[in-house]
Amino acid sequence: MQLSIYLVAFTVISCTKDEVTEISLNKVNYDQFLGGNNSIINSSENAFSFPSPGLTGMDELNFFVGNSFFNKNWVSAPASATARDGLGPTFNAKNCSSCHFKDGRGRPASFDGELGTGLLLRFSLGEESDGSPIHHPVYGSQLQDDAILGVEAEGQLGITYLEESGGFPDGEVYSLRKPSYFVKNPKFGSLGNIKMSPRISRQLIGLGLLEAISEEEILANEDEFDADQNGISGKANYVWDDLNQRYSLGRFGWKADQPSIIQQSSKAFLRDLGITTPLYKIDNCPDEQIDCGNAENGGTPEIDSADFDKVILYVSNLAVPAQRNSDDEIVQKGKGLFKNIGCINCHDKTMTTSSHPIFPHFNNQSIQPYSDLLLHDMGEGLADNMPVFAATGSEWRTAPLWGIGLIETVNNHTYYLHDGRARNLTEAILWHGGEAESIKLVFKSLSKSDRTALITFLESI
Repeated sequence: MQLSIYLVAFTVISCTKDEVTEISLNKVNYDQFLGGNNSIINSSENAFSFPSPGLTGMDELNFFVGNSFFNKNWVSAPASATARDGLGPTFNAKNCSSCHFKDGRGRPASFDGELGTGLLLRFSLGEESDGSPIHHPVYGSQLQDDAILGVEAEGQLGITYLEESGGFPDGEVYSLRKPSYFVKNPKFGSLGNIKMSPRISRQLIGLGLLEAISEEEILANEDEFDADQNGISGKANYVWDDLNQRYSLGRFGWKADQPSIIQQSSKAFLRDLGITTPLYKIDNCPDEQIDCGNAENGGTPEIDSADFDKVILYVSNLAVPAQRNSDDEIVQKGKGLFKNIGCINCHDKTMTTSSHPIFPHFNNQSIQPYSDLLLHDMGEGLADNMPVFAATGSEWRTAPLWGIGLIETVNNHTYYLHDGRARNLTEAILWHGGEAESIKLVFKSLSKSDRTALITFLESI
């Protein structure tokens, strides 16, 4: 009976035959369903945008309403479209999908001055007593590189790259691009001795499933002091939870610095769009930015609770595409290598959800996000030197890998890591250091065919 539910759900969710992959009952490989019952079989350019098969009734209808708020442009206030006004006054994008195009991954700008591509620059002047970043008194927590009419943008994000060449023992050469970040044309004076951290927007699939994993399940993989002496010492981040007014386990964001989808989404609305929400009702205007503070708003908050809840439903319920070609011989070889050389130590293959506070179809699912959701030291090469709560300047949350092989199909690029510096999956692996240094060296020592097999496996998930 459960098998039939899988197949019915997958067939219904995709409407066109060229987008859906039909499978017969005797060829089902449950291991390919990375999101459990909340998976779909789809490898089209829209693969990240389908609702979870578990949604029914009004929730299914509200998913598409949430989609409209995610994709449509916000406008400056006052406007006749009062439900969608209040943009800015300063902002990075006019809608969520500018950074998460087709619910996927952002990228660095492809030309000087290109805006809204999904790469942001976070600021910190140091750390509060609990480890939270100290925001700049004039520029705040994030560079806003765009603004409404009559208000000045704070500046533009600048990047320069230095190519660093290297080679594999078998003679194949590679080049890694090392970025340096700066603010061009700062409008409100020097930023001083500020720490800057680039962050790129990630694909949004499976977020509700990650939220349904119990704290105990995540902490079971924690080994901060490497008690088992395998070189891997993942640790949890505990961050301030504005909704519940307490410290909570961080599980979202590049440094696991957000405790919930609600808080992560609320901060994205405020910082990226300049839209106030039920959680953050005050515009993001430091006192020194007078024109920003004097600009009209679109209400308090600018997106009301009912509409915001629909956005949360939407981003929580984007289904996880199933693995492709899971039985292919090269994919299977690469999967074995992924495990044997140690990638699986951080990119944990299987986790089990507990219960979700809103969506019961996420409960008790065996899922494969390929992440332990813990912080790991990735070495000086990837360090941003900006601590966030328990995360040091060289620690990052293990990025979930599900969907990584569809980025090129969905988003027409192959830029990876927290700032998009890696131009392909091989470069992404070669940037690994710290706890992953020895694993990277093993990868480099593999034969060309073995390296290709491992990459082929990654491209299948």
